[in-house]
Amino acid sequence: MNLPSLSVGLLSRQRFNLLSFLSKSPLWIATLLFWLCSFGAQALTAQTSRVIEGSGPYLTSDGGQTKVTDLESLFTITLPNGRKVTPSTNRSSRINPIMFPDGSTLGDIKTIFPPSTTFLRLNDLVNRYHSWGDDDGDGQGTNGVTATGTLWLSLDDKYGNTVRLNDTLDACKAPYRVTIGLNPDGASLTTQYGVPNRRVFSTTNDREYYYLSPYPRCLFAQSARPNLLLGGTTGIYSSDNPRYAGPSNIWSPTKGFLTQSTRSSSYDRNFPTTGADGLYFDLEMPVGVDGSELSWTVNTTGSISATVSWTRPRSDTFTDPKGITRQADQWITDKSSYVTRVTLRGPRADGTQINSNNPSPLSVPSLPQTFELVGRDSGDNVEVKYGFVLKQWFVNRGGKASSWPNQTSWCRSLGYHLPRVKDLTNAVRIGGDHPISGATPNSSGNYYMRHIGAGFFTEWGFMTFYADAGFTDQNYRYWTNDAVGNSAFGVFPRGSSIHGSVGHPRYAVCTTP
Repeated sequence: MNLPSLSVGLLSRQRFNLLSFLSKSPLWIATLLFWLCSFGAQALTAQTSRVIEGSGPYLTSDGGQTKVTDLESLFTITLPNGRKVTPSTNRSSRINPIMFPDGSTLGDIKTIFPPSTTFLRLNDLVNRYHSWGDDDGDGQGTNGVTATGTLWLSLDDKYGNTVRLNDTLDACKAPYRVTIGLNPDGASLTTQYGVPNRRVFSTTNDREYYYLSPYPRCLFAQSARPNLLLGGTTGIYSSDNPRYAGPSNIWSPTKGFLTQSTRSSSYDRNFPTTGADGLYFDLEMPVGVDGSELSWTVNTTGSISATVSWTRPRSDTFTDPKGITRQADQWITDKSSYVTRVTLRGPRADGTQINSNNPSPLSVPSLPQTFELVGRDSGDNVEVKYGFVLKQWFVNRGGKASSWPNQTSWCRSLGYHLPRVKDLTNAVRIGGDHPISGATPNSSGNYYMRHIGAGFFTEWGFMTFYADAGFTDQNYRYWTNDAVGNSAFGVFPRGSSIHGSVGHPRYAVCTTP
């Protein structure tokens, strides 16, 4: 018997008859279509309930090659050689600066900032400079992207003076500090559409400092320190005052005159431009140079000489021309540390000439005279230089006070002449019957402001305290060749104020040319 075959045949005929019946039923067809649509919709909903996420917007300054997405990349700098330094790799400090080629400018260092910019609103960065991107293409069109927050960039040399982006960096003013900062509220970048559509820069650290120095190292003395008294010092001389201090890029109350030029063609910008026999100043060596190991050569042509010595500051006292005991090198508080001292030597009146009303002539130097001081190590390698140009020479009559006509005659007998007010000071006398101004740049009152090339007293400071230079400030002022009517002007050596005078005895300091 073939019962299984019979069963299969019967079932097949029954299934066929059922399908034939259903295919002719409109209700069944509608039900089937509804079920198929419902299933498709459920499947589609299940797939699209997960939102498709792309990449968020970012800042960029190179067309998207570098994507700025956090503070680490926002504060990154790129050196001229292509090396990138980030906050996490920044190990620079004042004593360990990042080195890069000499002759560079800070503008050669790449940051997120557009060229010549030190203050930046991020909204300007994206909408004005178009320095942003979104790999999904979000943010296009009007108002498609917005940003909040402000970035700033500051540049300072080692003295704290502001440096411009296009200033050529000087190894003698290094290390330079580059500061990149973000406003404390942080910053954000938002596109109108897209997921995610927002990038947040939180201010866990709102600024980063980079210290940089061009190489090779500085070969020049950093500063030249004459008498600091009456130069804005604190804690040394009770009559000192901040008003005596010059501009911070020229004068430091603790270091003296900062080196202004390292080029021989402009040594005349450095201190001193005036001089007298026996005056001296101390040079600050560059970092890493030991002054005790140097031997010095002075390159100059002329009758004035300069000697360089490695010596301890004087801790003794001396007697000035009026018999008053003075503390030598009073402006130097640490007497134990040796200094590199430069002493000027040239024409000077001796005791016989000082006491004579008709002295014999002195030699007159030919000015200007250029000096270049060169310090070499034991291997004869140049380690440090310093250059200056003397434009005026002064001869002092010590403590001998006399009338204006007599002092005028005394100077002429030597072959010199009384100085003008501007040869001694940059003070400004605005009161009284006869106002007068000294050298430029002027100070803001009747007292000097320490400055290079603005007068003999202005450069050298409190003259009385130079041991063996023969100056005094006791009772009297120094005559000048400036006069109005019967009144001639005198300049006080202590702060260099200007005063009119008639008939009173005064000291004399003569000058040439």
